[in-house]
Amino acid sequence: FQCDEAFEGYPGVLHGGVISSILDGAMGHCMFARGQAAVTVEMTIRFRHPVKTGHEATVLAHITRSSHPLYLLEAEIIQNGEVKATAKGK
Repeated sequence: FQCDEAFEGYPGVLHGGVISSILDGAMGHCMFARGQAAVTVEMTIRFRHPVKTGHEATVLAHITRSSHPLYLLEAEIIQNGEVKATAKGK
């Protein structure tokens, strides 16, 4: 993900709402990639370190538990080798 300055909350820092949306989207795409339509019913986010704008970040998501129709997922944003934010979703 290119952390564009247009998404800043503070100078040089990606807005927390954008971070939340990215994590939510990654978990949704994780489900779609497995042929499952899904919506988020609950999500918890932990902001560990600021995500810097102007620097590329990697977004990962995976299913941690599946019990149809409920799936538990986790996602994270990594920048420069450091976990910047994590999410758990249902």
